[in-house]
Amino acid sequence: QVQLVESGGGLVQPGGSLRLSCAASGSIISINTMAWYRQAPGKQRELVARITNGGSTNYVDSVKGRFTISRDNAKNTVYLQMNSLKLEDTAVYYCKLELIELKSGLHLSRNYWGQGTQVTVSS
Repeated sequence: QVQLVESGGGLVQPGGSLRLSCAASGSIISINTMAWYRQAPGKQRELVARITNGGSTNYVDSVKGRFTISRDNAKNTVYLQMNSLKLEDTAVYYCKLELIELKSGLHLSRNYWGQGTQVTVSS
């Protein structure tokens, strides 16, 4: 079994910064793509940023130049550095990991989601 633990959310004023972390543990063989999604009240969940195991990154247009996704493969952890936060960045942020896990002697491709962490940008 694989567990994901998110941390780093909170309340911040417009223009402020936060750093989210998502650490995975368990019977992990390898992690392919790591990503951050967010869901604001009344809206659909959207992809914010993703990073491949080769280090290639993609961002939704609304966060380009403000957010940076990174990963530490040795720690099975993905980060999201969020700078110049805006009111519209308020949402619950979820990490998603596409990984290969060892289960019952088999290598299984699975997607895991974090529990979500609240980010509130307010003055």
